[in-house]
Amino acid sequence: SSRRMLEPERVIIFRVPWMDDAGRINVNRGFRVQYNSALGPYKGGLRFHPSVNLSILKFLGFEQILKNSLTTLPMGGGKGGSDFDPKGKSDNEVMRFCQSFMTELQRHVGADTDVPAGDIGVGAREIGYLYGQYKRLRNEFTG
Repeated sequence: SSRRMLEPERVIIFRVPWMDDAGRINVNRGFRVQYNSALGPYKGGLRFHPSVNLSILKFLGFEQILKNSLTTLPMGGGKGGSDFDPKGKSDNEVMRFCQSFMTELQRHVGADTDVPAGDIGVGAREIGYLYGQYKRLRNEFTG
């Protein structure tokens, strides 16, 4: 069964189009890797960094299950992010990227299913934009 643990339960890969301040459309890749929901909701960080790819996130997601199991939190492991680089971007560019990223990701996250947190390149500013967009989208669906 260790093999089942090593293979993510779900891998989500999506395109993240966003507009820079010059009005150009850029496209980055977004990812979310989810492990072992039998333990509870998935929990793990989001990382925005040019080095982000699927194999790195699979490794970090697996590491996250081990961390979560050591803390006896009833949670699976999750890891996600994008190869977007927030460095050198304006607040507006980061905001537009985060909104686009969350518009796709929100289908797969929620308090009961997947709880993302910050990691490299995802600080208070990014979490604020992501959560703001998440709330906006949720209200459209529920309100």
